[in-house]
Amino acid sequence: MNKPIMAKATAVWLVDNTTISFKQIADFCGLHELEVQGIADGDVATGVKGFDPIANNQLVQEEIDAAEKDSQHKLKLKFNAAAVGEEKRRGPRYTPLSKRQDRPASILWLVKFHPELSDAQISKLVGTTKPTIQSIRERTHWNISNIQPIDPVALGLCKQSELDAAVQKAAAKKARDGVVMSDEERRKLVSTEQSLEGDPEPKMPTAISGLETFTLGDSNDDEDEKEKEFDADTFFNLPDSDDDEDEDER
Repeated sequence: MNKPIMAKATAVWLVDNTTISFKQIADFCGLHELEVQGIADGDVATGVKGFDPIANNQLVQEEIDAAEKDSQHKLKLKFNAAAVGEEKRRGPRYTPLSKRQDRPASILWLVKFHPELSDAQISKLVGTTKPTIQSIRERTHWNISNIQPIDPVALGLCKQSELDAAVQKAAAKKARDGVVMSDEERRKLVSTEQSLEGDPEPKMPTAISGLETFTLGDSNDDEDEKEKEFDADTFFNLPDSDDDEDEDER
């Protein structure tokens, strides 16, 4: 902890009970110097009861004495062994209320397309619990029939870089454990940057390019045969009808 608890109340106590400068109090309590001056003038924190930092194990008297003698001395918060590591507390990622209903869909997507990810990794990515992940893996979730897999990056539950890092870490763990990955799993390990660096122009297969010439040749031969079979003379030189033959005989 870099600042004392109840900073404004602590500043009130220091203003009332010490001769420490406003700047020293402001730096220690995380306030502006003018705000501390307003506390001394009675314009700020009116009615706030002072909070004794010595009695509450935040300061030692020696620090106050040193600060009163030297205006450049900075007050140091008393070391509290119980507070070590408190700011690094680990837990599931916080998910806003508006996006919590999308977590089952993202879990199903991760389970389906990245089965190499562990429950702990999925929990860290989308901010969920292991029982929820297990219920979706085993398809025992109460709403499993209505859940459609959706990419958690598209839902805004995690970043693409975080997902890529988790997948790469899971792949490295599989390699250390001696698990052979399939071609489909290796294809999924391609990062976003690598996929965007691919050739944007699709190449025509050799077989298709060869058939193209062959098809054009056949089509020209067919057209020539059709022209020979159905020419103009065939349509206009029609045979005489039976009525014309009867008239000639008469």
